[in-house]
Amino acid sequence: MTQKEVYLTPEGLEKLKAELDHLETVRRPQVAEQIHRAKELGGTVDNAEYDDAKNEQAFVEGRILTLENMIKNAAIIEEEKSPSKWVKLGSKVTVRNVDGEEEHYTIVGSAEASPGEGRISNESPVGSALLGKKVGNKVEAQTPAGTLKLKLIAIE
Repeated sequence: MTQKEVYLTPEGLEKLKAELDHLETVRRPQVAEQIHRAKELGGTVDNAEYDDAKNEQAFVEGRILTLENMIKNAAIIEEEKSPSKWVKLGSKVTVRNVDGEEEHYTIVGSAEASPGEGRISNESPVGSALLGKKVGNKVEAQTPAGTLKLKLIAIE
């Protein structure tokens, strides 16, 4: 089965590599030490510390596998020197909502999405509605809070 491409900016790829390195070189040994200590204190049967450490180990190993797959399947979003006429991955956009308020977004892959920082996924309702649009276009996005109407006023 082929893996789905993971769209990342160069900075996003570096963050994932740094997290992977931290998990492999710091967290994995820490968890192994926790397991070892818990075994020495009370064996493996009915030992809450041991169970907690094993659960943490499963989480760390799962995250390592996830990060390795994301990095392996990374498709880098290159930053363009001149702005595009159309919204695409990596575009920085300014939109105006029906209340006249401006909002600024960067369209990124889902692995880097952070709506609080203005980084929205190309797969989100707003991100997918904006893809392929040009300045002056109006879009509607079906969000959990209802229909969001926006006008695209700038693409960087």
